[in-house]
Amino acid sequence: MVRTEISLFLRNVPGELGKLATMMGEAGINIDALTIQDASDYVQGLFKARGKSLKRIAPAASYGSMQKDSAQYALIRLLVDDTDKAIDLLSRESYVFDIMPVIAMEIPNKPGTLAEMAKKFGEEGININYVYGSALPRGKKSLFIFCPEDIELAAKIFKE
Repeated sequence: MVRTEISLFLRNVPGELGKLATMMGEAGINIDALTIQDASDYVQGLFKARGKSLKRIAPAASYGSMQKDSAQYALIRLLVDDTDKAIDLLSRESYVFDIMPVIAMEIPNKPGTLAEMAKKFGEEGININYVYGSALPRGKKSLFIFCPEDIELAAKIFKE
């Protein structure tokens, strides 16, 4: 299923994730999936990596200033249960973020399932820019988020 992922920049200091999570929780927004990484690589390639498919939310000046000290920031990618509400909240609070369509799939939590999904992307000639996911031990389902280069083709192929 196609969902909208929010890529959000936070200062890379203790307490920032807690502040974000508290803000989302108090607004009644549930975080369905989340991954965190150093933002430097992302910021450096922001305007090159996904070009036409990237919908930029923050002004270019915000990204330019962050390039200077991007190691002091973390990039958080997250899926939430109410994307519009989250975007409104983040905008009001002056966070720097962008949005990206991704494929979010609940798949059986058993050996080889992720391999089958990745193989299917490859067989269809779809490159995966990044993927993250998780499952509880002994849980029956896993949630994996794929960011393919061709979102329309991936959505069509994985619709079933």
